[in-house]
Amino acid sequence: MNEPCRLIRLRPRAGTLHVSRNRTVLATDTDGLVASAEHGLFVHETRLLSRWAYLIDGAAPEPVSLSNVEQHTWLGFYIALPPDAARAPADHGSGHVRQASQETLELRVSRAVGDGLHEDLDLANYTQRPTAFRLEVLVEADFADQADVDETDGQAAVPATGLWRPAAPLGAELCFERRDARDGTRQGRPFSAHLHRGLTLRIPSCDSPATYEPGRIAFAIRLPPGGRWHACLELVPFIEDRPLPARPACLRKGGEPGDLDRLEAAFGREATGFDAGGPGRLASHVIATLERARCDLAALRLFDLDLSDRDWTVAAGLPTYVALFGRDTLTAAWQASLSSTRIARGTLPLLARWQGREVDDWRDEQPGRMLHEAHTGPSAVLGSNPRERYYGSITTSAFYPVAVSELWHWTGEADLVRPLLEPALAALRWLDEQADHDGRGFYDYLTRSEQGVRHQAWKDSGDAIVYPDGSPVEPPIATCEEQGFAYAAKFQLAELLWWMDRKEEARRLWREARELKRRFQAAFWMEDEGFLALGLDADRRPIRSIASNAGHCLATGIVDKGHAERVAQRLMQDDLFSGWGIRTLSSRHPAYDPYSYHRGTVWPVEQATFALGFMRFGLHEPLERLCRAQFEAAALFDHHRLPECFSGHPRDADHPFPALYPRANSPQAWSASSVFCLVQSMLGLYPYAKLNLLLVDPHLPPWLPELTLHNLHVGAAVVTLRFLRGAGGDTDWRVLDQQGPLHVLRQPSPWSLTATAGERVKDVLQSLLPGR
Repeated sequence: MNEPCRLIRLRPRAGTLHVSRNRTVLATDTDGLVASAEHGLFVHETRLLSRWAYLIDGAAPEPVSLSNVEQHTWLGFYIALPPDAARAPADHGSGHVRQASQETLELRVSRAVGDGLHEDLDLANYTQRPTAFRLEVLVEADFADQADVDETDGQAAVPATGLWRPAAPLGAELCFERRDARDGTRQGRPFSAHLHRGLTLRIPSCDSPATYEPGRIAFAIRLPPGGRWHACLELVPFIEDRPLPARPACLRKGGEPGDLDRLEAAFGREATGFDAGGPGRLASHVIATLERARCDLAALRLFDLDLSDRDWTVAAGLPTYVALFGRDTLTAAWQASLSSTRIARGTLPLLARWQGREVDDWRDEQPGRMLHEAHTGPSAVLGSNPRERYYGSITTSAFYPVAVSELWHWTGEADLVRPLLEPALAALRWLDEQADHDGRGFYDYLTRSEQGVRHQAWKDSGDAIVYPDGSPVEPPIATCEEQGFAYAAKFQLAELLWWMDRKEEARRLWREARELKRRFQAAFWMEDEGFLALGLDADRRPIRSIASNAGHCLATGIVDKGHAERVAQRLMQDDLFSGWGIRTLSSRHPAYDPYSYHRGTVWPVEQATFALGFMRFGLHEPLERLCRAQFEAAALFDHHRLPECFSGHPRDADHPFPALYPRANSPQAWSASSVFCLVQSMLGLYPYAKLNLLLVDPHLPPWLPELTLHNLHVGAAVVTLRFLRGAGGDTDWRVLDQQGPLHVLRQPSPWSLTATAGERVKDVLQSLLPGR
């Protein structure tokens, strides 16, 4: 039976359009203008433009077609009736034709974001008579911190005063700036901070002179029939006296691609490509989702943090998280490795540079602790909060060694990973020495900062951790997933140290990982629930709330093999699995709220981790259900772009699509990277580049009967693999093209509950690990 032709199309933050690149985000109303208090041009988390709109003889033109072309470019068409046009009688014809579409003055706005903004204004007179009018560009700046704009909807901002500098013959400049300084003490330590930020609006070319009065630039324009008019506007920010370039050339002239364009194109050529072969309806959505994810990761690149043209990192998400976030970036880096290891190569050394060096309670910094977030907004730079460089996360330190190990598995490059070993070991020392507040052998968290993050595990919102009765749990708290991350860190780093001929350290970490797993089973397993406790509270009592955290424990392998299937089954029960994904908290819990950030929403990044956990233990039925739900959800969103999170409503007749978390970021780096993990899990890919080995255990579902991976990099090899589901349901594979040494071998995950064939491979792998 044919499926109904549905019209569902979802877009997070539906009242806002975004154009972005690097540290710059232009957020406008749906008419493409900055007229609402929460919108503006944001650069380094500072709102430089707080108003940006057009008037033709005092009236707003009508928007008729507006869209991003790429993430950093945008095009808008507006029309107006020429102000001096004769008013026609009210004869609209059979098509109810409006006069402005019969006698049209068109304004075309072309935008491109670099670090600043280049905007081309093109007017065309499509009437048969001359016209004269005044075009006004409304412009204001306020230099508000993005965090303040988000919290107050921009109401507290004070417009800045602009300085107008005419320039011969027709161009001009309008300059805004903010200077600020702050000296004082925080937690008993003196500090001094300075801020100097500004924006220069330049008019490098225009077809008539510009004039200025506070709040607006105006052009007097005369157009003959069929006449055209053009102006270039450049918005050039400067941050602490350093000007940031807009786009160098007039867009209308179609100049050569810029450096950032070339870097993005190079990444697109190098990354793994995907092809689903046949016409399947959902299969086409899978490919579109994967391609969008690759483009979004490139669009979130923080070019100012590039280690090289090819090794780089990403912002966490748009529009709120245009900054470096430790755990978000690490997660996106390793999840995206199936596509490319370039983000991991750029992220891991960068985070090592930011690793904690001293005890600074204001920042929750300690030696060895890994960065949580680094912001560049005014409040952070001036020391009003610790977010310029803040360490309040336990996850980043535990996950850094895991990401180093994953980079090793994909590349096998000893010279690449060897400099990362000491930062990884220092992160583990911090965990052992500072993240176990009562010395009982579990990793918990407790902020020391006056403005610190209260919950510092994976779920870090202020009300994320609750008892079964809905009451809040007070830190210190040892959540179950953080024990899993620490276990995986020690287990996987032990293997890497063994390869690097540091065998005593490897044996120690191996033993510590095994002992942690033994303690974990005794403390966290709830036999009556067939599930893991959410965490241990300050009195080391189990927090018996049913939540998604246990899924991370499957992926990290800290779950006892005998319990793995029960954990997976519990995750897929209706109170956790919504039909679109696994909720952060059971819908039966009294604190459940389908819109709550961590008490009921569905996060794509979690689903990817759970998929790897299902693959790890050979649980293919829940894996297929989960992957299908995610790709079907992606098909409902604009551009096949999975947002940061969406509501936990059940998938039923009353909820044919998921509602949105109101302020979800989209694109979000770890949502984009998550889809590569879903594919890796269905194909059972396990790279071991040092041995020139790629293990595969493919189980393609009926809705994705064929998948080809082009340009897949494993170590020094590049391979094209085709996977095909047979009539009986089994999936076969073959190598279509290969360059470089690589053995592709069918073998379930060494931890799989179904791993019976190919045990020799498991034995070979385990013989390489410490403890044998």
